[in-house]
Amino acid sequence: MMKLEGISTFVAVAESGSISEAARRLRLSKSVVSERLAELERQIGAVLLHRTTRRLTLTEDGSAFLERASRITRDVEEAAADMAERRGMLVGPLRISAPVTLGRMHLGPALYPFLLAHPDIELSLDLDDRRIDVAAAGYDAVVRHGLIADSRLMAWRLATSQRVLVASPVYLDLHGTPASIEELDRHKGVFYANRGVSDWSFATAKGVVMVRARTGLNVNNGDMMRDAAIAGLGIAMLPTFVAGAAIKAGQLKIIDVGVNAEPEHIYIAHPEGRRPSAKLRALADHVRQAFGNPAYWDC
Repeated sequence: MMKLEGISTFVAVAESGSISEAARRLRLSKSVVSERLAELERQIGAVLLHRTTRRLTLTEDGSAFLERASRITRDVEEAAADMAERRGMLVGPLRISAPVTLGRMHLGPALYPFLLAHPDIELSLDLDDRRIDVAAAGYDAVVRHGLIADSRLMAWRLATSQRVLVASPVYLDLHGTPASIEELDRHKGVFYANRGVSDWSFATAKGVVMVRARTGLNVNNGDMMRDAAIAGLGIAMLPTFVAGAAIKAGQLKIIDVGVNAEPEHIYIAHPEGRRPSAKLRALADHVRQAFGNPAYWDC
């Protein structure tokens, strides 16, 4: 008879792509993970994974087994959570991905009181600026800032997000302050690499207009964008939750070009078709209240 621990271990390895990462996620040694995989393959009578020194890949049998194994693991976790919720408890694992800067500056401080109030929740928070496939990577939800690009996600809004053009006083003294979006192409920009050419988008009377200045720096992290703008590398479009403190300190100045950046949101999203757990709903409600409306960083 197959053991549930072997099935859940296989799912963790398949989702993470390595035994080491699966062991970290499961809080087990690599040897235990390997033993569970070997035992599961013996019980099934099939090789589920190709193992090389560099990577793990699913065999054809492994790919076929993964879909049902994932469903079994998820169903068991949800059943255990349902029983706990019936007793008025919020317990069990919860795995969430969030951007690095938002997580460090605002999400973490919002979550700490929640976790203290619900000590039986086992939260794994992965900070990563990459766009990920939430379901395939094994996350219960993802926190993101911007527009929702994946139609397979169900999103709940946590806060509105205001983005502003900013630059250092030194940069503006040297290169002048643009007064319209047409003047922006004569300046250098610090761009968020994960957005590509759509990083600077403005809501105008004629619709959304995208502008591209000359590239001073492309980077996929908000902290570095802010710091590069402070250093005088160019103009950056930053959310106020990133740039607010530097603006108040006089390190950055807001540039008014007559139109506003396209409105965006901070949201938490879970895979479509998967019923969100009570603990995920409670976490989202807590973070929404902690951020405030309007968000505390805009007050």
